[in-house]
Amino acid sequence: MDPLIASMKVAASGLEAQSTRIRIVSENLANARSTGDVPGADPYRRKTITFVAELDRSVGASLVEVDRLAEDESEFSAEFDPGNPAADEKGMVKIPNVNVLVEMADMREANRSYEANLQSIRQSRDLISATIDLLRASQ
Repeated sequence: MDPLIASMKVAASGLEAQSTRIRIVSENLANARSTGDVPGADPYRRKTITFVAELDRSVGASLVEVDRLAEDESEFSAEFDPGNPAADEKGMVKIPNVNVLVEMADMREANRSYEANLQSIRQSRDLISATIDLLRASQ
C-alpha cells in the first residue's frame, strides 16, 4: 500500500478513537451533578476509555482502536442536601465521581490529538494532490 494512503488510514483511526474519547468526556461533564433518584441511590459513575494499537496487515501499520469503555470505580463524595430526592436519612447525597477539571483537561488533550490527526490527513492529501499534478504536467 502507498505510504501516503497508509498514513491517512492511520490518522483516520486516530480521528475515530479521539471522537469516541470526546463523546465519553462529554457524557462525564454532562452528568457531573447527576445524583440518584431515590434515597441512598448511586449517582452517575464516571466513564473511562482505553486504547490499544492494532496491527492492520493491509495497511502495514498499527492503527489505534478503542480497547474498552469502563466505569471509574473510585468512591463517590457526599454533600449535605436534605431537599434532594436522593438524600439519605442524614440529608447526605452521593455526588458523581467526576472531576470537572480533569475532564476539561482530558477534553483539551483529545481535541489536540484530533486536530493533529486531521492535520496529518490534510498533509497527506496535499502531497497526493501535488504528486498527481506533477504527473499530469509531465505528460
